[in-house]
Amino acid sequence: MEERRFKAKVVWLIANGQTEKALELLAERYRVEVPKLIVGLPKRHKKRVLGCYSGKTNTISVLNSDVLKEPFIILHEFYHCIRTDLNIRHRGTENYANKFAIEFILAYNSAATQAWK
Repeated sequence: MEERRFKAKVVWLIANGQTEKALELLAERYRVEVPKLIVGLPKRHKKRVLGCYSGKTNTISVLNSDVLKEPFIILHEFYHCIRTDLNIRHRGTENYANKFAIEFILAYNSAATQAWK
C-alpha cells in the first residue's frame, strides 16, 4: 500500500476505535512486535500524562479509554516502541515521536481533503 494511504488508514483506524488493528498494521510495516495496549497508566506517571510506552513490557498504556481514539498519542507512543525495538537512543526523541505522529495525521488530512474534491 502506498505510504500516504497507509498512514491515512492507520489514523482512520485509531480515530474509529480500531486501535489494536492499527497497531498490528504498524508493527508489520515497521517490523516490530505488536505492543500490548492497556487502559490505565503505571503508578509512577502523573495524571497529566495521557500515554506512555514501556520497553520492558512492550506496552502502550493510556490514561483512559477516550485516549484509545487519539491518533497523535497512540502514534507518538508507537514511535517509542520502534526506537526501543531498534535499540536506538538519541537526544530529541520526544520531538521525533511528535514528528512521526504528525506525518500520519497530515497524510490523513490530505486524504480527507482529496475525498471532498
